[in-house]
Amino acid sequence: MSKRVLVSSIVGVVALGGIAAGGLALASTGTIKELTVENGSARYVPPSAGLTGSLTFTADVSDDSGVRGLKVLAWPASSELDPTATELKSAESATCRSTSDDASRCTYTLKITKAEAAELAEGAWHISTLATAKDGDTKFAPRAAEFTVTR
Repeated sequence: MSKRVLVSSIVGVVALGGIAAGGLALASTGTIKELTVENGSARYVPPSAGLTGSLTFTADVSDDSGVRGLKVLAWPASSELDPTATELKSAESATCRSTSDDASRCTYTLKITKAEAAELAEGAWHISTLATAKDGDTKFAPRAAEFTVTR
């Protein structure tokens, strides 16, 4: 094989590789961002000295279409509930505040009286969430966060 044919073949392969890589880069920039629920954290503060307690759950939710809302359900691990996405549709809503066009910080706060706290199961609790994007997509997180109820 002559050197001219070998060189032109290598140039052709490099050119085709560059075109393919450019096509992949264009395809990757046009991908749709999936609905996500990240950085979920929960904090339980028991009531004390006449003050109410609270449960606060915060998470970052994002989707390329924007965030419509986040449903939250706290449940004791000892109950073995294991809620589903369908069951969470009727759960309480977090308050979501936009942090950008496609992301929100969602916070759920529940005030807890001394009488209510006395009825709560002690120990580990889970938080399940159902996020909804503006385009209708949903994302279910069966264990978005955990916290411990103490007396």
